[in-house]
Amino acid sequence: MTTPPSMDQIIAAVRRLEGVLVLQPRAGDGTPELAWGDAFFYYAPDGQVPTAVQPYGTVVTKNYPDDVSCDLDRPDRWRVNVHVGRDRLRPLVGDHGPERAVVPDVFLPHPLYGDLGWVCVVNPGERTGRRVVELLHEAHDAARRRSERRRSLGAPVRPADPAR
Repeated sequence: MTTPPSMDQIIAAVRRLEGVLVLQPRAGDGTPELAWGDAFFYYAPDGQVPTAVQPYGTVVTKNYPDDVSCDLDRPDRWRVNVHVGRDRLRPLVGDHGPERAVVPDVFLPHPLYGDLGWVCVVNPGERTGRRVVELLHEAHDAARRRSERRRSLGAPVRPADPAR
């Protein structure tokens, strides 16, 4: 039996990936208070937040106004969200619907973005922890390939506006 990964261990595993940018908003850094304590994962080898893409994975530690079904405001609850693509969603989540999003250590469609190919796991544990890290690695690789494809097509890649 293995020990389930902690939130910090999952974030550390992502930090080790080549070209990753992990944003962890904190008080005083100019980010909205709502995002403090969460983590956002981007492929950004230049270290700049991409403006034309969303993160490929996140860790959230609280409910957001339009996303309360996972009951993340309870103590010691957090959720990992990973973009796996629509084709891979169903094999991971089976027939679980978003109404089961309060169940920990189970792959579920993201409560808001499941239709767009996002899975989530509340408090990854023995059943899902290792696979969550693997999926984050795969999502990172997919984000890298998309970035390289955009660059090869000459698409502009702009750094984030620091005033935002």
